[in-house]
Amino acid sequence: MNSTIKKSSILLVEDEENLRETLKLNLEMEGYETSYAGDGAEALKKVSNEYFDLIILDVMLPELDGISVAENIRLQNNDVPILMLSAKSSGADRVLGLKKGADDYLTKPFNLEELLLRVKKLIKKNKRLQEKDSVDDIYEFGENKIDFKAQSAINFKGEPIELSKKEIMLLRLLVENKNDVVPREKILQSVWGYNVYPTTRTIDNFILNFRKYFEVDSRNPRFFHSVRGVGYKFTD
Repeated sequence: MNSTIKKSSILLVEDEENLRETLKLNLEMEGYETSYAGDGAEALKKVSNEYFDLIILDVMLPELDGISVAENIRLQNNDVPILMLSAKSSGADRVLGLKKGADDYLTKPFNLEELLLRVKKLIKKNKRLQEKDSVDDIYEFGENKIDFKAQSAINFKGEPIELSKKEIMLLRLLVENKNDVVPREKILQSVWGYNVYPTTRTIDNFILNFRKYFEVDSRNPRFFHSVRGVGYKFTD
């Protein structure tokens, strides 16, 4: 495997140790970076602190069950793909799991090869959804002009601005997702490349800088918006 390609990361939420170890081993053999949680509360904590490309979630967990975990994740506007595992095979249980936020549902006992195929499919689908049209090297909005390649800009006052690499990466990500809210987790993963993040304030400071550079009235921004508790949005 090419070491420059970032491994997809999976959170495995399973309290049954033997199954957890077997799945972890097989996922790692397929080239996935795998973390695990033994209960629902631990899973939610990890999801709020780290970025995952997929969550494999058992329904039967101690204290907080998998259905509640999925519901909580979706309430945070996190659209990470969830593959739910359950010993319950009735249609009603499956429908409930999918209704509460699962993207796919597999009943135990399952075929390991089938699980790995579903994992691959969900991660691929998610990556495709996240890949937006890339923007040209020169991008104009309002009276501002950004040159992504030269890492510079000219603002509405005609002032030249030198931009840092992180500023350029964040600007490109926001512009590529124009008019859509980009979740803070995605920003920190794409721009900083961390699996464990710094504080949201890091991004806030960048957004404040962008407003100073490019907004006529930085207190009433036209282009750069913070969406409380969710993420950030660029509108043009």
